[in-house]
Amino acid sequence: MSTRKHTALPKARTLIEALPWLTRHHGKTVVIKFGGNAMVDDELKAAFAEDVVFLHHAGLKPVIVHGGGPQISAQLDRHGLVSEFRAGLRVTTPEAMDVVRMVLAGQVQRELVGLLNQYGPLAVGLTGEDAHTITATKHEPLIDGAPVDIGRVGEVTQVDTGAIEALQEDGRIPVVSSVARSADDGHVYNVNADTAAAALAAALGAETLMVLTDVEGLYEDWPNSDEVISKLTASELEKLLPDLASGMVPKMQGCLHAVRNGVHTARVIDGRVQHSILLEIFTDEGVGTMVVRDDEEGSPA
Repeated sequence: MSTRKHTALPKARTLIEALPWLTRHHGKTVVIKFGGNAMVDDELKAAFAEDVVFLHHAGLKPVIVHGGGPQISAQLDRHGLVSEFRAGLRVTTPEAMDVVRMVLAGQVQRELVGLLNQYGPLAVGLTGEDAHTITATKHEPLIDGAPVDIGRVGEVTQVDTGAIEALQEDGRIPVVSSVARSADDGHVYNVNADTAAAALAAALGAETLMVLTDVEGLYEDWPNSDEVISKLTASELEKLLPDLASGMVPKMQGCLHAVRNGVHTARVIDGRVQHSILLEIFTDEGVGTMVVRDDEEGSPA
């Protein structure tokens, strides 16, 4: 009997440590961008699904936004279409767009919905096209000061949260693919999933935005140092943006947009760590970089 008491005690302590966070986040929306290694490793995928279902049962309202970089690249390869990136974004021809749409809504989303629904009738998949959830316009990034045509890549112009909020009211977990239709030309556009997640988090008035990455967080002085910045303000982040590696730019721009538009905190977390979402939300340590509003520099996480 005493042995059983002894082994159970750390579990109780862990649960109690989570209590202040559970209280703070109860009933709040958490937007999670699912991507990187966590999308292709079966164990990480399973742990991600467990984390999201745990958040749901703990009284939070998770909304998942996903891209599908590795899967899209593999499918384009099968179709003999070249993957090219400019300014950290995928060059998307009309032919490539057909593949992107098919992979995101027909493969990645289906798998994720299936993993979540092992735990009950919880997850519902939709794309940015559904119910005008995300409307986009053609995005032409500036490269060396000049706009460049990278095809069917969209910039978010409007978000309609009605469908997502209806699903949340019904106790469901929305899983959103990052494609959107344009009101200008009627075309469907590939929207960077980090950007889409940030726009949704702002429109939903989310408590927090969490972006899964394949690194530990935002490095202080990469590649000279692997010291991770655990917390910084929106203004501090803005100063760092011009010097970031291109892959990190959409993620950190997304975090900046979120906190500048009403989201309490935005976090970039290491998706290679199992249960990184729970560690970040419910423990003192955290496993990534947190961005806060300028007026909340000294506030608790």
